[in-house]
Amino acid sequence: STHVSLREACERVKKDRVLTVIRLAHAALRQLGMEAPRVAVAGLNPHCGEGGLFGNEDDREIAPAVAAARAEGILAEGPLPADTVFSKMKGGMYDLVVVMYHDQGHIPTKLIGFQYDDQTGTWGQMAGVNVTLGLPIIRVSVDHGTAFGKAGEGRANPQSMIEAIKLAARLAAGRGRAGRNTAT
Repeated sequence: STHVSLREACERVKKDRVLTVIRLAHAALRQLGMEAPRVAVAGLNPHCGEGGLFGNEDDREIAPAVAAARAEGILAEGPLPADTVFSKMKGGMYDLVVVMYHDQGHIPTKLIGFQYDDQTGTWGQMAGVNVTLGLPIIRVSVDHGTAFGKAGEGRANPQSMIEAIKLAARLAAGRGRAGRNTAT
């Protein structure tokens, strides 16, 4: 989901929507040159619902979307517990994780890519790129907001902007290789 309440994000977890995002993620990775990308799909509930004990969205909506993606030849796996899937991706098991709501993906991304120094009150590292898939154009941005409060002061960290521009260039170069980044 995008910026919506957690309640609304949970309501948006539907098979067709999850399948569309899996397809978009797969297409984007192919556009970046991966022949056979491995896509992990995070579950919504703790322990993926634990067989209905903590909710049934994982079994009812996410698992059928993953099965449909696999039937299309996409190397998708899930739903997988969100508390371990990102460590597996970082370790090389997966190339990308499809998440069920905004902060489910932003928390691990910022934990790895951002480093705050309390001694100096500054960010030593701010790595992260936001990519919007499914548009007829390539759309990337920094993963931390605009930093308007630092404008003109020489304090803003350009790292995420540089990474966003480099990723946009890679996506543009890969367009001919993998086709447009739209779902089928």
